[in-house]
Amino acid sequence: MPESAVGAPADAKPVKPLSEATILFAGDSGDGMQLTGSQFTLATALAQNDLATLPDFPAEIRAPAGTTYGVSGFQLQFGSGSIRTPGDEVDLLVAMNPAALKVNLSRVRRGGAVMINVNTFKPHNLKLAGYGTENPLDDDEALKDYQIFRVELSRMTAEALKPFGLDRKAVDRSKNMFALGLTLWLYSRPLQPTVDWLSRKFASKPTVRDANVHVLKKGYHFGETTEDFIAQYQVAPAKLTPGVYRAIRGAEAMALGLVAASTQSKLQLFYSSYPITPASDLLHQLTRYKHFGVGTFQAEDEIAAIGATVGTAFGGNLGVCATSGPGLTLKAEAVGLAVMMELPMVIINVQRGGPSTGLPTKTEQSDLLQAMYGRSGEAPLPIVAATTPGDCFYAAYEACRIAVRHMTPVILLSDGYLSNGSEPWRIPDVADLAPFPVSFARKPNATEGEKKMFLPYVREQETLARPWARPGTPGLEHRIGGLEKQDDTGNVSYDPENHEHMTQLRARKVERVADFLPPTPVYGDQSGQVLVVGWGSTEGTIRTAVDRARARGLTVGTIQVRHLNPLPADLGGIFSRFEHHLVPEMNLGQLVRMLRDRFLLPFVPLTKVQGRPFKASEIDHAISNLLQNAD
Repeated sequence: MPESAVGAPADAKPVKPLSEATILFAGDSGDGMQLTGSQFTLATALAQNDLATLPDFPAEIRAPAGTTYGVSGFQLQFGSGSIRTPGDEVDLLVAMNPAALKVNLSRVRRGGAVMINVNTFKPHNLKLAGYGTENPLDDDEALKDYQIFRVELSRMTAEALKPFGLDRKAVDRSKNMFALGLTLWLYSRPLQPTVDWLSRKFASKPTVRDANVHVLKKGYHFGETTEDFIAQYQVAPAKLTPGVYRAIRGAEAMALGLVAASTQSKLQLFYSSYPITPASDLLHQLTRYKHFGVGTFQAEDEIAAIGATVGTAFGGNLGVCATSGPGLTLKAEAVGLAVMMELPMVIINVQRGGPSTGLPTKTEQSDLLQAMYGRSGEAPLPIVAATTPGDCFYAAYEACRIAVRHMTPVILLSDGYLSNGSEPWRIPDVADLAPFPVSFARKPNATEGEKKMFLPYVREQETLARPWARPGTPGLEHRIGGLEKQDDTGNVSYDPENHEHMTQLRARKVERVADFLPPTPVYGDQSGQVLVVGWGSTEGTIRTAVDRARARGLTVGTIQVRHLNPLPADLGGIFSRFEHHLVPEMNLGQLVRMLRDRFLLPFVPLTKVQGRPFKASEIDHAISNLLQNAD
């Protein structure tokens, strides 16, 4: 039996082993589904399962209760083996109201289970959800393919909380704890992590604390005693690489990666941003690290935020800002200024569905071409993309290293799926992080007659980086700004040949980054029929699909292009080893355009712009279809 705050009854139910399971909690945005999912995730991480999550928020701040567009969901897949995706199909849907059932029933596998809060299936809620006067619970044909558990969550929560004297609103908000307790019991998850969290969260409100703990245990007890559930399920611990782990979201990992870059480089981190979904969480995370010398600044708009980043980079600090697609548009002029000035800074784009306001709480990969070309003039810069929530740590660290080593702004691409999703993350040993040396100009680097002087655009030959001089350093006075520079001196120059020379020089400097990139790893077959080429958050889904294709006897490999500009130098050789090349993207084919332009090969796009990540089955089918069409 699982560890819990309640004892196991004498007639404990049988426990059935599972290799993996996928759960989806869904309800109104005020039903606490994100909290319920995050607490189930915490219990699952402590049970030592591998896992992947997909929070799904409504776009409106507070959509009308009971409507389909107000449904909030949290999907989680966990298992005893390697888990790379939040799951293609759901094994258990916990539906808190009719709208949650209507929106998500199609995601449940045939034969899967649906736990329904029957107390909410009343005429008003049915109408809001688009069911009209017909109650889907009375339609045996519509639900015949699923195992249905009808639970009076609202009523039993109200009964359990009568002794606490809470008002009706507070009681209704607590029904998610009953659902959580029941689900923890069903999958043999420990109760104690949630009990401990509630005790900390509501330490100053003992009545609320005790009420939530009480109803959590009531839900757990209900699973033990009801005849509706005849068995529990148990997922054995995963065999993870030895180490110390924590469950981490992408936003948390990225914040830690920036702090690690600051600590290892001994540069003060200054982070500036303007609130924008889904990037705002990064500011919230970084405010927790003031004891590491992190400075945070919430600007009055996007332009002010990146202006502060340019200023702090000029001042000799580690300048970082973050935004999403619309904000990156507003930052374009200042990013061009940083390219011209050749200042080291990192611009993070947590991508979302666009254009304009678009789908602000949904995920997409549609800003790649914006990152590549969204500035005036010839203004290339390096682009790095994170691949998993935990990888956001390493991607942030790498982006900072490239910026400082090559004296250039760098764009770091994440997305809503990565930022909000979570996975077990092995905490790295600081000694294993890549070295992060920083060298500031300390003295003049040229002479004119007997006069010593500082030339700000004399290049380091290996990287073509210019020197980084902190303002106020004696003897290093120089001119800098947005006008074109004269080579070496940095003086303003309108000479046509100099402008072309400097434009090409800045481009070569960015291309020189490729000389410092590690070999591109190929997952799966090293040569064969199909190479699946991905970038960003598609990595886990692609690898799962590749495993399925290889299990059917196909020779399939995959690469995840982490460095999108400049592209790694070894890609051409890898492409030559495969007959066909499939490129899945959550856009209309942006990396495909870049690859076709560079390598002149018939890359096949697989596109999706639905605000949701790919399913492994979608990529697996595309691999099969590609080979069938080729035959």
